[in-house]
Amino acid sequence: MTENALIEAARVSKAWPFQEAQKLLKRYPNGKSAADGSPEPILFETGYGPSGLPHIGTFQEVLRTTLVRRAYEALVGAKPEDGVTRLVAFSDDMDGLRKVPDNIPQAELLAANLGKPLSRIPDPFGKFESFAHHNNAMLREFLDRFGFDYEFVSASDRYNSGRFDNALSGVLSNYDAIMGVMLPTLREERRKTYSPVLPVSPTTGVVLQVPVEVLDPASGMIRFTDEDGSTVEQSVFGGQAKLQWKVDWAMRWVDLGVDYEMCGKDLTDSVTQSGKIAKILGARRPEGLIYELFLDENGEKISKSKGNGLTIEQWLTYGTEESLGFYLFREPKSAKQLHIGVIPKAVDEYWQFYGNLPKQALDKQLGNPVWHLLRANGQDQNDVPVPPVTFALLLNLVGVLGANATREQVWSYLANYVDNADPAEHPALDAMVSCALAYNRDYIAPTLQRRKPEGGEVAALTELDAQLAKVEANASAEDLQNIVYEIGKDEQYGFESLRDWFKAQYETLLGSSQGPRMGSFIALYGVPETRKLIAEALA
Repeated sequence: MTENALIEAARVSKAWPFQEAQKLLKRYPNGKSAADGSPEPILFETGYGPSGLPHIGTFQEVLRTTLVRRAYEALVGAKPEDGVTRLVAFSDDMDGLRKVPDNIPQAELLAANLGKPLSRIPDPFGKFESFAHHNNAMLREFLDRFGFDYEFVSASDRYNSGRFDNALSGVLSNYDAIMGVMLPTLREERRKTYSPVLPVSPTTGVVLQVPVEVLDPASGMIRFTDEDGSTVEQSVFGGQAKLQWKVDWAMRWVDLGVDYEMCGKDLTDSVTQSGKIAKILGARRPEGLIYELFLDENGEKISKSKGNGLTIEQWLTYGTEESLGFYLFREPKSAKQLHIGVIPKAVDEYWQFYGNLPKQALDKQLGNPVWHLLRANGQDQNDVPVPPVTFALLLNLVGVLGANATREQVWSYLANYVDNADPAEHPALDAMVSCALAYNRDYIAPTLQRRKPEGGEVAALTELDAQLAKVEANASAEDLQNIVYEIGKDEQYGFESLRDWFKAQYETLLGSSQGPRMGSFIALYGVPETRKLIAEALA
């Protein structure tokens, strides 16, 4: 594949990362330039509020932004190391703590510091200089775990060091125009106390929600009433104030020079207002994607306070890292259910798309999620072999073995099916085995219930047993599948369709309403062991 062929295919691709990257190509047809005309990298940003621990939403935003970043590089014929893009992971750690999170120790310590900037509250875990520093370290560890390429930027560092002072002066100079954008969006009661600038109380250290009077934009001087009723005149510079969220977002876009940032549907209005404020401050809002939010299995919006979501740790206990990326890639503008039940299909679909990739024409490759996911991790090709067993088949195997099945047990059965059945030789399959054992233990084994065979099922299972007694020791999965087919098609057993025969086997042998190709299962589980299952069912 030549570089020109990739560029041409990328520029007409309908895959969403390329569609997003095209926006940046239109924004900068000749590339981005600094004030002096020298080339400047396109800046992508993701935001994180460190009032709690990073979660699956944090992961998906950095992953999806990285996918657009890599798509842009492909569009312009660049490699990641060429430096035509940057990704900033921004932590809004000057925000005042509004409520005490449920899953944090020493709640009384946080309660005593409500309202103060997150970076000025002691760390309840006792490891870092502040609560924000702890959560920022968690974020960086979290992003590093997945190999993301990013630069970390902290709001408190920028405010405290004075690096935001020029931008703050610009906000004060345009104070009335910004109020003109924000006031019409607020309820009457809120308008009375609203200010784009939130001063930090010199007496309590709390971020105040009070009206302010601008005295001098150049020196950052404002006047406001402190919590004790006294009138205070102080500068907003050097960490003595922060901006309201929507104004802060716009100021950050302008000051950092952000070109692309995506966000959830719940921030649609914020994007509109922050975009207007960015224009007032002399810049244009970044390009971006507004993605749909996740739903639980009942179709309700996921809420941290309700705890009805799925954590990244849960996904990685029951599914693979690749499957998580694959699930998040698909259709970001459509609402997705995010619950335990979606994991098995995502694991198998990832490997299905992965296996198809080398055989596809270039235009089809660019529409394949795996092409994008591999590039996000700095890979250009899929050089790991596809596991020889599907996750669905593994789940059926461990389902039969029971809740206390072990990794060693599973690998002993895999020897029936896989050449050189050694975990070290098949690391991707071994990762799936660990996930399958956990998934079975917690979600499948408690629900399995085998029923007695009825009517023609008894005769059909008896015939299946008789046929299996005669097969060669090394019979292939295809040969075994043909035996199963022929019995199901035989009218004497009374099955209206093959589907009914398969369902009967799943329910009587596996204890489930659905299952694998039985020939593959028999080959994996072993003919003698399958005959024992049949004997138990008939007994």
